[in-house]
Amino acid sequence: MKGPRNLGDLQLAILRTLWQHGEAAVSTVHEALRDRDLALTTIATMLRKMEEKGLVAHTERGRQFLYRAEVDPELVQKNLVGDLVTRLFDGDPLALVNHLLRAGEIELGELDDLRRKVAEAERKQPKERP
Repeated sequence: MKGPRNLGDLQLAILRTLWQHGEAAVSTVHEALRDRDLALTTIATMLRKMEEKGLVAHTERGRQFLYRAEVDPELVQKNLVGDLVTRLFDGDPLALVNHLLRAGEIELGELDDLRRKVAEAERKQPKERP
């Protein structure tokens, strides 16, 4: 399944809220994003637009719409990281990792974890024959 690309910051924040809550009313999403100082109607409009794109869906409970995410968080993450790598690092994921290392974005403890994950990935990959 192809996932969404080019999600805006607000769209991603709304999806995160829905992933966290499972399903939520507009007022719940609005409250979760209160630090953005947006009107309730702005959130409602964005949810409606996201529904048109297939990112969210709603059910009616009485007079209230309850929204839920229709896209998998891992798929969204994969697509956004892939887009970042393509746009900023010419499609080279190693360049992204090198950037994170040079910029000091990865701490020493995280490097140990990264080494373990690399070793695990190497064990899982089929061996190439010479």
